[in-house]
Amino acid sequence: MVRTKKRILPKRTRKPRAIAAAAKTPVRVKAQPVVLVEAPKKVKKWEVTVRDWNRYRKCSNDENRQMLLNKYLPLVRTVAARMAMGFPRSVDLSDLINTGVIGLIEAFGHFDASRGVKFETYAVPRIRGAILDELRALDWVPRSTRAKSREMEKAMVELENKLGRPPEKTELAKFLKISEEELHLAIDDVSSTNILSLDEVIYREDDNRQVPRIETVKDHATHTILGEIEKGELRSFLVVAMDRLTEQEKLVIALYYFEELTLKEIGEVMSISESRVSQIHTRAVMKLRNMVREKFALTA
Repeated sequence: MVRTKKRILPKRTRKPRAIAAAAKTPVRVKAQPVVLVEAPKKVKKWEVTVRDWNRYRKCSNDENRQMLLNKYLPLVRTVAARMAMGFPRSVDLSDLINTGVIGLIEAFGHFDASRGVKFETYAVPRIRGAILDELRALDWVPRSTRAKSREMEKAMVELENKLGRPPEKTELAKFLKISEEELHLAIDDVSSTNILSLDEVIYREDDNRQVPRIETVKDHATHTILGEIEKGELRSFLVVAMDRLTEQEKLVIALYYFEELTLKEIGEVMSISESRVSQIHTRAVMKLRNMVREKFALTA
């Protein structure tokens, strides 16, 4: 008799009634309050509405006029800041703004709203013009020199882009269709217009450290202790070097530098020709110069 093994099947897993009921029941989630964040509105730099202009037209008194001008002050600052980017650092932004306010007041006085033009469109050229006029009035350089400077800068940029290197003076003169002598005169005129600020921060050449420009300025006319010591040492050595000259050379040096006689007068005193005195003087000076060079070369 053959025995057959019973196949044991896995028991069917059944969910408990509570779990099954929970699965069929929809889960209620507590709703969280949704906070809507409004996107920030773009605020104009100058908020002037049609109502403000209508109010001014109905009652154009000083109070409404001042209110409109105050609202247009950011427009002046914007125009002045854009113009300041092309000016040197010596030009103060606050001065440009003050001058631009004058242009704003003049534009406000001549503005005609009946033509259908926005005040901003009308005022911006007037503000720029007022700033430029004030800068021209304060500029001590003639306009012709400024125009010449801009022309030279433009020519140098074009030639540098074309040649791939800084142009030479002959090439620049040929490009400007002027002679080299006229170019040198123009460069002298333009170079005298550059103004440097002593408070400007620059890099030193020795340690590459930022310092004000005034700290790098040296007064070469001021006598220093080291300079006085060097001069004293040179005088002492010249006394010794003079003893190595001949009597004729000593006499020429003494008469020329101490008595301040001319070569012709020295020749009359020594009963020799002027050309001979010149030869003796040249030889004595060359001897002293060589001895000084040898002395300071040995001690260096």
